[in-house]
Amino acid sequence: MKVSAILACAGKGERAGLNQNKILYNIDGENCLQKCLRTFARAGVNQIIVTASEQDFNEISSVCEGQASVVLGGNTRTQSVKNALKKVDGDIVLIHDGARPFVSEKLILDCIQGANNFGGVIPVIPTSDTVVNCEEQVTDYLGKGGLFMVQTPQAFNTDIIKKAYEFAGDTAFNDDGEVYKNYTGNLHYVLGESTNKKLTFNQDFIISKAPRYGVGFDCHRLVEDRKLILGGVRIPHEKGLLGHSDADVLTHAVMDAILSATSLGDIGKLFPDTCDDYKDADSINLLKQVLSLVESKGFKVSSVSATIMAERPKLKPYINQITTSLASALSLSSNCVGIGATTLEGLGFVGREEGICVHATAVVIG
Repeated sequence: MKVSAILACAGKGERAGLNQNKILYNIDGENCLQKCLRTFARAGVNQIIVTASEQDFNEISSVCEGQASVVLGGNTRTQSVKNALKKVDGDIVLIHDGARPFVSEKLILDCIQGANNFGGVIPVIPTSDTVVNCEEQVTDYLGKGGLFMVQTPQAFNTDIIKKAYEFAGDTAFNDDGEVYKNYTGNLHYVLGESTNKKLTFNQDFIISKAPRYGVGFDCHRLVEDRKLILGGVRIPHEKGLLGHSDADVLTHAVMDAILSATSLGDIGKLFPDTCDDYKDADSINLLKQVLSLVESKGFKVSSVSATIMAERPKLKPYINQITTSLASALSLSSNCVGIGATTLEGLGFVGREEGICVHATAVVIG
């Protein structure tokens, strides 16, 4: 099954008062669009199409280069999505507001499964506040029982949603679920996430991060006939690290720091060395499993830092490559990943070149 995604980014975002398209606003070193692109790619989406206004077309195209195609949007969100649907070739299509940069991989996968089962689903969360209709004054109390707030991504069988949009003509709808429901009469839902907030007003960009901090430590013995891998990067050396997996001591320490910050145990608990499934496992893939677990609990990694303790090899030439590798795996920009290296001046088992140790910290928000 091939999955496509449309990221709706053709709006002006004037209510945010940022003097630029809010999609391009920088948050923790990345703009909203970059964050969305990373998460949808990590969820295994095969094709990503981004809608852009004529004013922002070149800048959005630059951000999307090598990751997504860009189409010109219309005067309304409905028209923009209709333009993008012409390019969709997946069996399932997700349609997402680019102004929801904190969407999780788990929610994306839930929506894909829902569309596969039912044809069309939207994510919703129950409202905790009483809802009223207002004109010049309050006209109706709608209450709060049985009322839900709609989110994106909304996911559909591609053939059906394309027909629904043909049926819609030039009418503007609130969202894609409404188009689908008007055409088919049947629309299902999955549970959304409170963290999947749409950034609309200026105060939405003053994000309360409620940081949590974690610490991780790991060490492995250096032996002959093993590869030396640090942060997913193979380092040339006559010895490598001994372990049940690929013994990537840096990635192990980073994983433990993230798990420590979220009170989710440690890698020994999640990936025991008594299990053959993790024999010679790629630690970067294990890190991605940790991230999925963390996101499913409503957390997101904000930054990590680590110090590698090794007498040899000298790691300075590889620090940038290691940083880039870890940043990619963590879906962070490189300026949110700090990697350093030091020797122990010949002291201890590290100083005797018997092993390598790493101390890592992580900042997690949620």
